[in-house]
Amino acid sequence: MSRKSMFYIGFFAVLIVAFYFVLTRLIPDFNKKRIPPVSYVRPFSFTDQYGKSFTNKDVAGKVYVADYFFTSCKGICPKMNNNMRAVYEKFKNEKNFLILSHTSDPETDSAAQLKRYADSMGFSFSNWIFLTGRKDSLYNMARTSYTIDDPQNNLVDIKDQFIHTQQWALVDKEGNVTGIYDGLKQSEIDDMIEEIKRLLKE
Repeated sequence: MSRKSMFYIGFFAVLIVAFYFVLTRLIPDFNKKRIPPVSYVRPFSFTDQYGKSFTNKDVAGKVYVADYFFTSCKGICPKMNNNMRAVYEKFKNEKNFLILSHTSDPETDSAAQLKRYADSMGFSFSNWIFLTGRKDSLYNMARTSYTIDDPQNNLVDIKDQFIHTQQWALVDKEGNVTGIYDGLKQSEIDDMIEEIKRLLKE
């Protein structure tokens, strides 16, 4: 092999290494495998704690966490909401971040009741939204959009169902559910916070 041929082989080898270095070092997401979305958010229309209509158009272009609770809950809900408060505190100044807390007991949790609950818990924050509406619409969102409802509910008439889940759904700016997290496990909440940071940068 001639010296000239060896030069060109060496030159292109260095070029390939340099190109790979640029991709992996200067473009951090190159090495990260893109995980397909868990689901995607279908159109919705609910009522917030101020009695105003809140639809999927209000979350367009925003990263948000969706969960379900009910105001009379004495079990996991208070702890979940305290954990969610910590998430809120980290992102309260992010204009493109929201928290949507849906009631699983709309017969009790009217907009006025949600407002009283939010006020009593100190949750009067502009980017933490409490939602009520038709039971079938709320439950179908949990099941088909956020995929945080118990699959066994599919076998039960919706009038007899009751959602009591500790799962949170994280949604990106394009309306894709990127992950499901346990709102009672600090390790999963920490993972979600890191993912929120990443999604907000996109």
